[in-house]
This record gives sequence, structure tokens and C-alpha cells, in this order.
Amino acid sequence: MNSKFNKELKELVSNQVISSEIADNIVQYYDQKRASKPNRLFTIFGIFGALLVGSGIILMLAHNWDDFSRLTKTILAFTPLIIGQCIAGFSILKNKSRTWKEASGTFLFFAVGASISLVSQIYNISGDLGAFLKTWTMLCLPLIYLLRSHAVMLLVILSSTYYAAEVGIWSYRNDGIPWWYFVFMSAIIPHYWLQIKSHIASNATTIFSWVIPLSIAVGLGAFINGNEELGFVMYMTLFGIYYNLGRLSVFNEVRTLRNGLLIVGSLGTIVLLMIFTFRWPWKEIYDTTMYQAQEFYISLFLVAIAISILVYSIIKKGIRSINLFQISFLAFLGLFFLFSGMSLLPMILTNMLVFALGITAIKIGADKFNFGILNYGLLIVSILITCRFFDTDMSFVIRGLLFVIVGVGFFMTNYMMLKRQRKNQIH
Repeated sequence: MNSKFNKELKELVSNQVISSEIADNIVQYYDQKRASKPNRLFTIFGIFGALLVGSGIILMLAHNWDDFSRLTKTILAFTPLIIGQCIAGFSILKNKSRTWKEASGTFLFFAVGASISLVSQIYNISGDLGAFLKTWTMLCLPLIYLLRSHAVMLLVILSSTYYAAEVGIWSYRNDGIPWWYFVFMSAIIPHYWLQIKSHIASNATTIFSWVIPLSIAVGLGAFINGNEELGFVMYMTLFGIYYNLGRLSVFNEVRTLRNGLLIVGSLGTIVLLMIFTFRWPWKEIYDTTMYQAQEFYISLFLVAIAISILVYSIIKKGIRSINLFQISFLAFLGLFFLFSGMSLLPMILTNMLVFALGITAIKIGADKFNFGILNYGLLIVSILITCRFFDTDMSFVIRGLLFVIVGVGFFMTNYMMLKRQRKNQIH
């Protein structure tokens, strides 16, 4: 309890606003609350301490590794795993603090990976990196729920993403499809949802709200195999899912920067649509064989999820609450499948769609008095005009005038909203 707070309590007691008994109860309440609250800095140092201890043990063993017998090597390979399990079990049985659970979970995660790799090296067990990452992630996944560990969840997300990239994206190494990535990400979603329901404004939830959508965006690329045209559909629909999830009521009280789903969905949508404001992508997407590809069925699955979330939002909030960003993936799907093989008409319609999205962002920013969203909308319009600068035959005078108009628009819009905000503060 800080001295300023104590001073204010004494002043309230001296002025007979509250009794001394109530003041004591207030002090006791905040002392108990502070004692039960985990020390975040101590938790972070505990995690890093576990990493350093594990790294130090591995380095010491590696220095004299060739001098050990096979039996000694085997015992040493399992020693970190046994130690990690004992510490994690102790943390669970004794219901130790979050620091204990985070540190023991982190140590055990790396102990599992070290034991697998050492045993494989000792007994010359063949295998590739993708299989190793899959086994490692599979064994450590239950630790998320046993220890309620945010650090282990973050490590599982990273290892799952690495697995998907190793198996599916780096095709010169392996032509497989990382279907287990779907299993891993589906398994962590319940923990993430519980975090949202109970600690929506916590730093851990914010990190997961950014890391999970970015991980899925990377992992989805591993399922594109020879039908790159449908890859655009898959990603546009995925970003539509993100944006509509970020607009759910549970995120209403969260600052925009903490809503990674909303930001990644919005930025991804704009970037993809900006690509299709040019003429060349529309000339290369017509292919009748793509309707029998795995990418097409994955796209259907994603579309079903996106439409379900959109319908849920309409039922909960009403049709008037839906903005253009939420249905932009449907507009793109219509353009993609109805105008495949054409170039001029879908290009023009996409330019109109991007411009409308810029105006929508400007309106949202103005309504919420949010300068970030307002300038984001202005930036969308500016980038759109810049793109047309390079692929049209307008004279330099007209191009210059457009940039001047956009610059003046930036200044005037921000000035008018600042003036309006100050006026509302006065009243």
C-alpha cells in the first residue's frame, strides 16, 4: 500500500467521512489482493531461469559427451526429463504459485525435446525434423492444461508453427501435408477461450491474440500445394474470420491494439485486396481444375466458419452493426468466382471496394474519436491512389493534384475531429 493512499485514508478518517474500522478493512482488503496477485516480473525471471539452467546442463553434458558409455548417455538423456517431471508434479500436487508452474513447465518442455533428440542420437534412430517436432509438440501439449502455463502454450504454438512450415512450406525438404497442425491448434483454442472469458485485458491474452492468428496465417500456407489461386480465397476468408471474431462483444472493452484478431484481420484483408486492385492477378486465376483440389475444400470449410460467425454477430447485434470489413470476404469471393477469366471489370470493382473500406475506416474512427482508425482509413485511400499512380496514364499534374488533395484531407480531417473532440470535452 503506497503512502499517498494511506495519507488519503487518514484524511477521510479525520474528516469523519469514513470510520477507522472501515479504513482498516480497506487496507486489509488491498493487502490481501496484492498478496494473492502473482509477481509478473518474478514469473518472467523464473521462466528465463529455467531456460538458462536447462541450457547450462546441456552444454556441460555436450562438452564430455563422447567420453561417456552408451548406458551413461542413456541415463543422462532421461535425467532432465525425470527432474522436470518431478518439479512439475510437485508444482501441481502442492498447488504452487504461477511462477513455479511457468518455470517448471518451461524446463519440462525443453527437457522433453532434449531427451528425444539425445535418445535418437545415441541409438541412431532415423527420422526427419518434421517428425521430431510433431512428437515433441504432441507430448508437451497436455502441460498447457495440467500446469495452466502460458509459457508452455506459447512454446507449443511456436513449435506447431515450425512443424507446419517444415513439413508443408519448405517443399524442397518434404512434400507432406502437416495435418497434425490442425490438431495442435484446435487443442489450444479452449485454453485461449478460457483466458478471454476470465482475463480479457491481461498481457497473456493480448500476446495470444496476436500470436495465434499470426501462427495460423503462417500455417495455412503449408496447405497450399499447386493451387495458388485458391490460396488467395483461403487467406481472404481467414482474415474475414479474424475480423469478425475481433468484433464479437467479448472484445468490446478491449483497446484496439490489444485486439490482435481485429488488426490482423483488417490489415490482411486490405493487403490482399490491394494486390487485386491491379490487373495482372485477374488474368491468372482462371483454372477449372482447382474445384477438385484440397485447397477448394479447405476454402469451403473456412467459408462455413466465417459465415457462421457473421450470422452469429447479426443475430446478437443486428444487421445495422455490421460494417463493410466484416463482409468484404464475401465480396471478394463473389468477384473471384463470378469474374474469373476477366480482368478489367473485377479490377475496377476491387478498386471501388478498397476505396469504400477506406471510407468505412474513416467513419469508424470519426464515430469513436479514434485518430488511429481515422488515419488508417486515410492511409488506405492514399495507398490506393499511389498504386494507381504506377499503372495509369494520368498526367503528372493530375497525379500531383491527387496527392495534394489527399495531404490536405489528412490535415483537415484530423483537425476537424480534434476540434470536435475538444468541443465535446468542454460540454
